[in-house]
Amino acid sequence: MNNEYRILAINPGSTSTKFAVYYNEECKLNRTLRHSIDELSSYTSILKQFDYRKGMIIDALMEEGFEVDSLKYIIGRGGLTYPLESGVYLVDNLMLKHASEGVYGQHASNLGPLIADFIANQIPGAKAYIADPVVTDELDEIARITGHPAFEKRSIFHALNQKATARLHARKVGQDYESLNLIVAHLGGGISVGAHKKGRVVDVNNGLDGDGPFSPERSGGLPTGQMIDWCFDSGMTKDDVRRMVVGEGGFVAYLKTNNAKEVEEMARHGNQKASLIQDAMGYQVSKSIGEMAVVLNGNVDGILLTGGVAYNQYLTDFIENKVGFLAPVFVYPGEDELDALARNALRVARNETPAKTYNPKMP
Repeated sequence: MNNEYRILAINPGSTSTKFAVYYNEECKLNRTLRHSIDELSSYTSILKQFDYRKGMIIDALMEEGFEVDSLKYIIGRGGLTYPLESGVYLVDNLMLKHASEGVYGQHASNLGPLIADFIANQIPGAKAYIADPVVTDELDEIARITGHPAFEKRSIFHALNQKATARLHARKVGQDYESLNLIVAHLGGGISVGAHKKGRVVDVNNGLDGDGPFSPERSGGLPTGQMIDWCFDSGMTKDDVRRMVVGEGGFVAYLKTNNAKEVEEMARHGNQKASLIQDAMGYQVSKSIGEMAVVLNGNVDGILLTGGVAYNQYLTDFIENKVGFLAPVFVYPGEDELDALARNALRVARNETPAKTYNPKMP
C-alpha cells in the first residue's frame, strides 16, 4: 500500500497569495487570496507583509477544517536569494537570512521560504522546502553581458511556472523537455519571456530590474536617458524609484489598477486608453518573443503563453497574430506552480530525488 504524503504548497505573488493542500498527487484544497493595491500599500516593505499573508493561510486552513498537524511537507516558492541550480532545496537559516535581506531584490516570492519555515516549525516532524526558485540560473555566458562591465545580467524570472509549463507541453506533444527548443512567456503581475534550449533557460528578461515588457504593475524597459534625468530631477528616493519600476508601473501607472481582468473589461466596453495600453503590453511581449527566437537561431518548436493574464483570449490572440510566423503558439492559461511545488515535494517524500542544501553562487 502506498504511503499518503500530505503537502502544503505556498506561492506568494505580487498581487495574490496562493496555496494548496495535496494528499500525494490529489489536490484537496486550492485557494487564491487576492490583495488589492490599497491592502498592500499599508506595508512599507515586502517583509512586513509576512504576518498578514501567513495569517491568511493559517486562518483559511482552519476554516476549511484541515488538520494542520498532518501536513509534513511544507513547500514554498523560492525567493530572491543568490543564484541556484534547478532543484528542490531544504530551507535553512542561511536561506532565510538571504530571503529576508532580499539580496537580489524585494519580491513577494521572498516570503515563500519564510512562510513555509514558520508553518513547518509549528508542526512536529514537518520540514520546509523550496523548488526551482526565481533565481534559477542557466544563462549562457554571452547573455550575461550588458554593455558595461559595471553591470551583469541577472537570471530572475518565473522559473517554477516556466519550467512546469514547458514540461507539461513536452508531455502533451510526446517529447522530452530536454529535446525541445521553446519560448515561454509568463504573463502575470510580472512578465518574463524565456528561451528554453534543450531543457535550459539560456536567456530571459529580468522584470524586477526593469528589463523586458511592461506588465500590470511593472514599468518594463524605460528610455535610459529619460530615466537618468527623471531620477536626478524628480527628488524621488531610491525606494520611490524602485516602487515606480516594480509595483507602481504598467497598468497601475497608466490606468490606476493592477487588475488585468479589469483592464480587459474596460477595453471591451470601449475605453480607448485601456485598449491602447493593453495592446501595447501585447506588442512588447511579442517583441520579446521575437528576441528569444533569435537566441534560438530561429529553431523554435513552440511558443507557450502561460500565467494568469493568458486567460485573456483577446491578448493571446493579439500576440499569436504577431509571432505565429515564428512557431506554433500554445496557450496554457493560469499557473501550474502549486502543482509543480507539490510534485517536487512528493519526489523528495518518495526518495525519488534528494533535497539539496542551499549553497548558492555568491559574489
